[in-house]
Amino acid sequence: MKFFKKKDSKPEKKTQPKTPAQKFWDFWKNLFFAAIAALLIKTFLIETSRVPTGSMETTIKIGDFLFVNKFIYGSSSPRTIPFTSIVLPYFQLPAIREPERGDIVVFEYPGDRDELYNFDRNDPEKNILVLNYVKRCIGIPGDTISIKDKVVFLNGNEAKRPAHIQYINNYVTPAGVPNPNIFPKNAPFNEDNFGPVVVPKKGYVVNLNVDNVETWRTLIDREFGKRVVTIEGDQILIDGKAVNSYTIQKDYYFMVGDSRDDSADSRFWGFVSRDKVIGQAFMIYWSWDPSIPFSDFFNLLGTVRVNRIAKIVH
Repeated sequence: MKFFKKKDSKPEKKTQPKTPAQKFWDFWKNLFFAAIAALLIKTFLIETSRVPTGSMETTIKIGDFLFVNKFIYGSSSPRTIPFTSIVLPYFQLPAIREPERGDIVVFEYPGDRDELYNFDRNDPEKNILVLNYVKRCIGIPGDTISIKDKVVFLNGNEAKRPAHIQYINNYVTPAGVPNPNIFPKNAPFNEDNFGPVVVPKKGYVVNLNVDNVETWRTLIDREFGKRVVTIEGDQILIDGKAVNSYTIQKDYYFMVGDSRDDSADSRFWGFVSRDKVIGQAFMIYWSWDPSIPFSDFFNLLGTVRVNRIAKIVH
């Protein structure tokens, strides 16, 4: 009988303790990869947004901090250099679905009614950061929107009212009393009696004349990215070419706040193009009273609204 001698196992290698320099580089390497992961999540999956105004009260309160689902409508790469209004070329991923009526949508503010942008690219003093707004979508491409005595009608039928819709003014501005700040320019509408207006849809052809050109001027200019609409006598020109119609190049949405009497929204500055849509607000992850300065941190901490944290918004 042969006996096999068991081979001696190899001695275990002892791990050498890391030098301070190695620990230093490991720390920065881990921090770098964590930052890249956070950037990818923020860019393509989840955005955060702070609510500074009461236009969505009481669905969303001033001082709420929101998680925004970006991938549901199609995430995009960064559109501007961070903390500036310098525009970057960007790409957009396919959407899971398009914005729907009733969605709470976060979007890039398109600018005031008669502005090309929400900032002045030619005036450094007015070149502010790109602003993100949060409103409720009440109209999708092709819908006809009208408001009668504060009540929204969608395609001729009364629209479903949000659960926490709020009115703070008992007075109703009568129909026929125009608000000079209302959209579109020169329209005989006001915030309580508005429309009807049709939300533009890609491919929709609008007839142009001197009587309605102000309704479409800013939208057309924004689609070109510059001022292109001019009037010579009774002739409309787009980029120097005489026209009597225009084909809409993008889909648009109509956004309003749930606090109907305290909201600057599509009634005042117009439609939101599809490419301005960032994502859907879906959850409050933090909430406190922003009227308390951060320098008074402990009193501010005492205003935390625990009952709103992790609340789903809809």
